[in-house]
Amino acid sequence: MSSDRNKDLVRRFLAECVLGGHTDVVDELCSPAVVNHAAAPGRQHGVEGIKAVIGFSRQAQPDQRWTEQHVIAEGDLVVVYGVREGTWQGRSFRGVDTPSGRRVSVELAHMFRIEDGKIAEHWAVRDDFGMFQQLGVAPPSPGNVV
Repeated sequence: MSSDRNKDLVRRFLAECVLGGHTDVVDELCSPAVVNHAAAPGRQHGVEGIKAVIGFSRQAQPDQRWTEQHVIAEGDLVVVYGVREGTWQGRSFRGVDTPSGRRVSVELAHMFRIEDGKIAEHWAVRDDFGMFQQLGVAPPSPGNVV
């Protein structure tokens, strides 16, 4: 597939599956053997794992929106950088009980590997600590440190 088609596939996955909650589309866009390296153990393998992560994300922030800032594609890889914003609904996350009703804005970098026109692998780097600070469950940064 071309770089543009790979970008379109990833954008469709983010728009329809992650933001739209249409997990039935995951079967169409992802390989049955997809590996989500960013997911918790037990949710890393297969489309059912992807659907579970999407379900958690949609429950945690049902009003979430995604602002894409950069998309880069080369060969079979697509990297998307942007910001996810929404109202947190008090879900336990990474073993931390979190309060409900707070707006959070988190920077994310996603990398997808495409194989045979489908998403085969996913990696993510997310500012979880910054999110915990916004939720009030982590101490604020001490300011400018040199």
